[in-house]
Amino acid sequence: MTHVVHRPHPHDSGPLHVTGTAPYVDDLPTPANALHACFGLAPVGHATIDTLDLSAVWAAPGVVDVVTAADIPGENNAGPVIHDEPLLADGTILFPGQALFCVFAETRLAARKAARLFTLESTELPALTTVDEAVEAHSFLHGPLVFERGDVSKAIEDADYSSSSRLYIGGQEHFYLEGQGSLALPSADGLHIISSTQHPSEIQDLVAEALNISAAEVTVEVRRMGGAFGGKETQAAPLSIIAALGANRTGRAVRFRLDRDDDFVLTGKRHDFRADIRVGFDASGLIKGVDGILASRCGYGHDLSRAINDRAMFHADNAYFYPALELTSLRAKTHTVSNTAFRGFGGPQGMMLAERLVDKVAAAVHRDPLDVRLANLYNETDRSVTPYGMTIEDNVLPQLMPQLAETSDYRARRAAIIDANASAGRSPVRRGIALTPVRFGISFTTSFLNQAGALINIYKDGSILLNHGGTEMGQGLFVKVAQVAAEVLGVGLDDVKISSTRTDKVPNTSATAASSGSDLNGWAAKLAALELRNRLTAFWCAEQGIDGGLTFAQGRVSTEDGQSWPFAEVVRAAYMGRVSLSATGYYRTPKIDWDAKTGQGRPFLYFAYGAAVSEVEIDTLTGANRVIRADILHDVGRSLNPDIDHGQIEGGFVQGMGWLTMEELVYSARGDVLTHAPSTYKIPCASDRPDVLNIDLFDNANAEDTIFKSKAVGEPPLMLAISVHSALAHAVSSFSPRGRWPDLDAPATAEEILRTIATERTQAL
Repeated sequence: MTHVVHRPHPHDSGPLHVTGTAPYVDDLPTPANALHACFGLAPVGHATIDTLDLSAVWAAPGVVDVVTAADIPGENNAGPVIHDEPLLADGTILFPGQALFCVFAETRLAARKAARLFTLESTELPALTTVDEAVEAHSFLHGPLVFERGDVSKAIEDADYSSSSRLYIGGQEHFYLEGQGSLALPSADGLHIISSTQHPSEIQDLVAEALNISAAEVTVEVRRMGGAFGGKETQAAPLSIIAALGANRTGRAVRFRLDRDDDFVLTGKRHDFRADIRVGFDASGLIKGVDGILASRCGYGHDLSRAINDRAMFHADNAYFYPALELTSLRAKTHTVSNTAFRGFGGPQGMMLAERLVDKVAAAVHRDPLDVRLANLYNETDRSVTPYGMTIEDNVLPQLMPQLAETSDYRARRAAIIDANASAGRSPVRRGIALTPVRFGISFTTSFLNQAGALINIYKDGSILLNHGGTEMGQGLFVKVAQVAAEVLGVGLDDVKISSTRTDKVPNTSATAASSGSDLNGWAAKLAALELRNRLTAFWCAEQGIDGGLTFAQGRVSTEDGQSWPFAEVVRAAYMGRVSLSATGYYRTPKIDWDAKTGQGRPFLYFAYGAAVSEVEIDTLTGANRVIRADILHDVGRSLNPDIDHGQIEGGFVQGMGWLTMEELVYSARGDVLTHAPSTYKIPCASDRPDVLNIDLFDNANAEDTIFKSKAVGEPPLMLAISVHSALAHAVSSFSPRGRWPDLDAPATAEEILRTIATERTQAL
């Protein structure tokens, strides 16, 4: 019986969040002699730099230092994998708004004012800014990834029916509430950097490389982020490197926080995609062959685009078996900011291809899309192998989806909506409904990242300090890992003190990403706690002459025959007996084996599953739309903390809904981000939450040996919102000829809905 895990506990920072007292990087006291940094941004797009005059910048009030690429002692790079992302422009401007130089001044306002006083002369160069332009020009970061099985051309030609579609899927701005920020503090021991980052060790490495110093001279710390969603996995690096450079040059602390507009311009987004789909199927809707191309806008540099596009390919089948297939991934290089990680990491875009494909098939054979989805699901016999060669062994969707259909009354509601749309007459209101599944692979597809460490110290009074390599961005990771440590050591959750993530406590950590924070760091903490428990057990049994083991629970250490002592008493005695009360734990994910060169292997330890039913309403005169009701059934294994998981499911769903309905990124012809502030970029607010939102956890222990049989929950819920997009298309299809499914792009803004309705009306003539 467990006492701390599998139970609801509040977020450890919850009271601080609701009272507004949780300290973030920019809330920390500014050292008395601190400088403030600001980038000077390129006012042009792709161009060569002819002259850059910074004399007025240097002369501005309060300016202490100005740096360009030539002033970086080591590598001028912020790229995490392929070092092709200059920290500061060097001879060529690669995208609109690229950082040309950085100012260090006595105040933030002085730095911001001075950063605008430069004079630039440049020569404009040709620019590719869209996926279509880059694909046509054969401009790619690297070669394509291709999955093949069978003869797809023959499978489609021999099928009873075939259908083709092109789907444009927009990007998404992270819009974390806390913007990018960093504080660099010089000391006799090196540099101490406090950063709002998901990847402290990567910041440590990049700072060391830029300054030509060792990683051991750089300590990176993060206590909490005010949201990240992937936007602080790599994008936090430039600020921390520059702050460190300024601190190293001046010997003074440097604070750097981006203005929201500059944050929009300088940081990457979710990749926007173009999906071309051709599918063959029989009269019942059973898929025979799929030929698909996924092309994404990556931007000027690699960032994490290879892994993101790989994951889009891993999820281009979502929950469905394709007997014959050819799936191709094109990674388009453009003269725009390098796009980056975003919750789902390419998986959502891949799943959009799969769900569009199934909706097209269902419309063509005049069947309920749910029935076509169920008919094409993976099974564990003859339809179990993915396009990349991994056998699915844990599929629960054949049970989960019918359960959700029943509890949500999906079929009766769908019939009523079809009848209402058919009899709507002159009413502008149309409704739609859809039930879509999610099958999301859990593990980093870059295999070496699947490792984690933890450090646990027990003090003489029995109090416990927990440190691990994961970072807290509001998702509840810290409280979950603390629950694990408390459970193993048999103490209350309040007895475990959570500390900041620091590279000098747990080295060489992986990013908190890929939904693997609890899986990795929870296991590392468990192993550290087990080591301490074993030491205490061995000592106390010898001290007391006990034969057999001990039980650690509810703050006490007990024997099988009923003897019991307070945990703190045993700890103090162990200290007096010279027993080490500090231990590290290290965990590496088992079973994974992925070969990126061949495109085959097992990139995931397991899959997280879920499904959602969304009902929507559109006004066909204005295109305005809203989600009336959503019912979600999601598989989190045996939840470590049901309250935290419910919050993650709701937040992920609403964020996905925003991506697919309202969050529209607009660019100029040369690649400027025109939607760069809350005034021009719309995200969901409280009133956009569905009027009825029912969330249930699917009762299902993880088949794999994960931490207390739980499953990851961070990213998969976002893709439940694909049901919203399918439901909107269903509403629009009330204007379509029988057998046709509308090509509704994403985001399905009011304008896009009106455009698609007009197309469908034309097709119906």
